[in-house]
Amino acid sequence: MGLTKSDMFSDEQNKLASLFKVFGHPARVAILQYIINQKSCICNDLVDKLGLAQATISQHLKELKYMGIIQGTIDGKSVCYCIEEKKWKEIQEYFNQFFEQEVKVNQCC
Repeated sequence: MGLTKSDMFSDEQNKLASLFKVFGHPARVAILQYIINQKSCICNDLVDKLGLAQATISQHLKELKYMGIIQGTIDGKSVCYCIEEKKWKEIQEYFNQFFEQEVKVNQCC
């Protein structure tokens, strides 16, 4: 059996790509911003706050929880979530390392 394409890349590259993917949807960014701005765990209905369908929000929450970015529970429309602080700091470090790389500018570009 052949290698999957992700096997061609380093663990760091795969991890970074997964993080960019999870942050690559505006609904997930909106959910994270809402949770962050509450400055505490949220235990209310995100459907009313964000104007998205319950199924849509649930799917995005599952993605964020799978990546370990948030922690909490879903019980029907009732949501109780907060940012997982240790994971949040780890993600910041990954992004900082990536964006702090020096870019070498070629004259031919």
